[in-house]
Order: sequence, then C-alpha cells, then structure tokens
Amino acid sequence: MANLESAVRKLRAAQTGVPRAEERAAKLIAEARAQVKAARAELAEAIRAADRDGTRQVDIVAATGYSRERIRQIIRNAED
Repeated sequence: MANLESAVRKLRAAQTGVPRAEERAAKLIAEARAQVKAARAELAEAIRAADRDGTRQVDIVAATGYSRERIRQIIRNAED
C-alpha cells in the first residue's frame, strides 16, 4: 500500500509541474520570437545601409539568402 501511495504522490507532483513548465516554455518562446523580430529589423537596416552604400543587389541576395524581390521590398519599405 505504501508503494501505491508513493506512486500517487509522484504522479500528482508531476502533474503539478506541467503548468509551471508550460509557463516557462511560453516565456522562452516569447523571448525567442522577440529576438527574431529584433534581428530581422537589424538585418533590414543593414540591407538598406548596404543599398545606400552601393552594394549590388546580387551581392545582398547572396549574403542574406533573400530573394531579389524581398530585398526590393525591404528597401522600398524604408522609403514609406
């Protein structure tokens, strides 16, 4: 009987930990998404700076992996 009670306590403790783990995971995901957003904004500004400095679009495409159209969109959005 003691083994059964111990197993029940362990299960309840494990179940109690799930919401806390989900909260921590949600916080980590939100932080990671914020970092992606900041990095994307930094990259967009670097693309615009490279364009202003006269870097060829083909070189920007090669460096970023973005399509030519995406590069044009990023540069255009700075002008809005």
